[in-house]
Amino acid sequence: MAQIFPFRAIVPEPAVAAAVAAPPYDVVSAAEAAALAAGNPLSFLRVSRAEIDLPADTDHYSPAVYHQAAAAYARIKRDAPLRQTPVPCFHIYSLVMNGRRQTGIGAVFSVDEYDGDIIKKHEKTRKDKEDDRTRHILELRAQTGPVFLTCRPSAELDGIIQTTLATPPHIDFTAPDGIRHSLWRIDAPAACARIQTAFAATPALYIADGHHRAASAARVRDTLRGTNPGHTGSEEYNRFLAVCFPANQLKILPYNRVVHDLNGLTAKQLLEECGKRFAVTPAAGPTPARSGLIHLFLDGAWWALDAGGPAAAAATPMDQLDVSLLQNHLLAPVLGIADPRTSSRIDFIGGIRGTQVLEDKVRQGEAAVAFSMYPTTVEQLMAISDAGGIMPPKSTWFEPKLRDGLLCHDL
Repeated sequence: MAQIFPFRAIVPEPAVAAAVAAPPYDVVSAAEAAALAAGNPLSFLRVSRAEIDLPADTDHYSPAVYHQAAAAYARIKRDAPLRQTPVPCFHIYSLVMNGRRQTGIGAVFSVDEYDGDIIKKHEKTRKDKEDDRTRHILELRAQTGPVFLTCRPSAELDGIIQTTLATPPHIDFTAPDGIRHSLWRIDAPAACARIQTAFAATPALYIADGHHRAASAARVRDTLRGTNPGHTGSEEYNRFLAVCFPANQLKILPYNRVVHDLNGLTAKQLLEECGKRFAVTPAAGPTPARSGLIHLFLDGAWWALDAGGPAAAAATPMDQLDVSLLQNHLLAPVLGIADPRTSSRIDFIGGIRGTQVLEDKVRQGEAAVAFSMYPTTVEQLMAISDAGGIMPPKSTWFEPKLRDGLLCHDL
């Protein structure tokens, strides 16, 4: 069973929610964060990317950054204001992008269930990123950005969501990127109990996005438990902030790749090596039409790599992923990128940026070759998570993304 808990959320006043809410800290650079927050003292990027309010030469991981984040959180709480709900509650969180709606339940979830793999992972985390968010949470004594969870569809959860959507939202605004964000508060004890009962029938939850936030919440729990001689297990630090969406509402975009050099090969030699591993034909455009097709941009032209043979021979759901086929049959053996997590020769381009950026990087000499991928499916993500597998890095790009600052969890 999966546990879900209402909590006393820190939420902006409706009139300032649009000004406070900000993209997740990990999808914008410091320069992009500074530009987005310019002229807006309430932007939550001043909390999640606090280095933007410090001198330009400040180390992004220096103590000054975390102190600045805590000061900004306190100031925005006061000035916006952000208010704590009077009683524990759930929030229904709806996002609408290009006319498509996805709706989930904002709550706190059990760190013990994260440790026990009832909340399943599909991605390895990096220690430096964990260190960063762990320090951020400890300095603020708050989780200020939700983990993005998913679960298998449930008729009971769908009924709760649809009933709620028929009522006016508490917060409702359209962000500058055109995505509409709406929140409904659920605090009636009977309604909260109904949500908890529905989740109790759910055997597992899955992290879609936010592995570093979840791992950092577990490390914070360990730290605070170790300094609390009266630890009972019911403290707020035993739970982490997340929004959980039914899997059938989610959309995954591709996560494309560019490689900076050809590992000593000419363009002709690379195509010859591709031909030994894939069926290679000229591509009509940059976007693969199905799983098993990878499109390659090289020397001014798009080529289709059909992974029919390698895909058929793949032994596990993880090996069948298009990103795995590319990694195992081309990136590692031919281009010499054995570990894409640590290699400086490869970059990853989220699907929201489109495919033109791939061509541009190659044409402008920033990359030697680009790969346009077919998106991983939610079903593949859950199958690999259920099997205890770990996907290659940057296998999924979920869109739309939750905004930081709409729901915070003080510890």
